[in-house]
Amino acid sequence: MKRRGDKESKRLFSVDGSSYIGVFATCTESLVLLPPQASNRLAAEMESALEVKALRTSIDEISLVGCLAVGNSNGFILSPYALDSEIQRIKDLMQAEGLRVKLSRLPYRDPMSAAGNIILANDTVALVHPELSEKTIDVIKETLGVEVYKGTIGGLKTVGMAAVATNKGILAHKNATHDELEFLEDIFELPVDIGSVNFGVPLIGAALLANTKGYAAGYETTGAELGRIVDALGFTDL
Repeated sequence: MKRRGDKESKRLFSVDGSSYIGVFATCTESLVLLPPQASNRLAAEMESALEVKALRTSIDEISLVGCLAVGNSNGFILSPYALDSEIQRIKDLMQAEGLRVKLSRLPYRDPMSAAGNIILANDTVALVHPELSEKTIDVIKETLGVEVYKGTIGGLKTVGMAAVATNKGILAHKNATHDELEFLEDIFELPVDIGSVNFGVPLIGAALLANTKGYAAGYETTGAELGRIVDALGFTDL
């Protein structure tokens, strides 16, 4: 394992003692959504690492925000079971920060409700679970303002946990096939690499948050894994 320096250590996090930070949080170019119990220190450190504003909320009264929400610079898609009060709280917090983005729920009729697990998106493109309905795809297009494609990564349909995409690059599940990687490169028109997090875990989205300005990884992520994150997502100047 590569010895970690101060810069690396400042980008390693846990939420409620868990290194799977992507399960509990999600980020865009301007925001990171954290669970309600996130400490002020964690929120401040996330803001620094990602250069964003931190907002704390639950989704359907659950703290697994990274599983139940996904967003980009244009909007956020939430679980169909997100409460009206939670949506209003997010809107109020965004308004207070001068941010104007769309918020939508996944349609109730679609049996898949974990938006963060089934949607991989940046500001222009989304790859989604291959079994999503056309109604759901229309909601994603309208809310996130993206072109939407269906596919898998590493044979997994839960593409939101199998990779992380920014506007600079994509880091994908280490078992992604050649065809899957070529497809990602074609639709996103970005460089794509494979890797792992948390000492060999291939579910990149489960322990990595990233935008074009910075990244935050689970605290068990090794120096070699951090190096792959830096290279794949274009952080060589950090």
